[in-house]
Amino acid sequence: MADWKRICRLDEIPVLGSRRVARGAGPQIALFRTADDRVFALLDRCPHKGGPLSQGIVFGDRVACPLHNWTIALATGQACEPDHGCTARFAVSVIDGEVFLDAAEVAAAA
Repeated sequence: MADWKRICRLDEIPVLGSRRVARGAGPQIALFRTADDRVFALLDRCPHKGGPLSQGIVFGDRVACPLHNWTIALATGQACEPDHGCTARFAVSVIDGEVFLDAAEVAAAA
């Protein structure tokens, strides 16, 4: 059973935008919000050259890396063809307009 940690309110993540989750150590986590208010969490690091995905453009259910325009699927962290690679994804829960991440996953992210 997950130990959910409250991160922010849904309205604190811009529509078709992102918000970084501060962590004490290791790479940051980025929250992404789609036009239909779905929220996804990925390691804020493109699998190509480590670009900050949180600074990319969100469209549909994907984000384009700002460095080399690789497209990453928000639900899986997988790079879309013709590119290949993957970034870590994290479980997200949205309850009554509040966004939560699994505390164990956040702590274990490398």
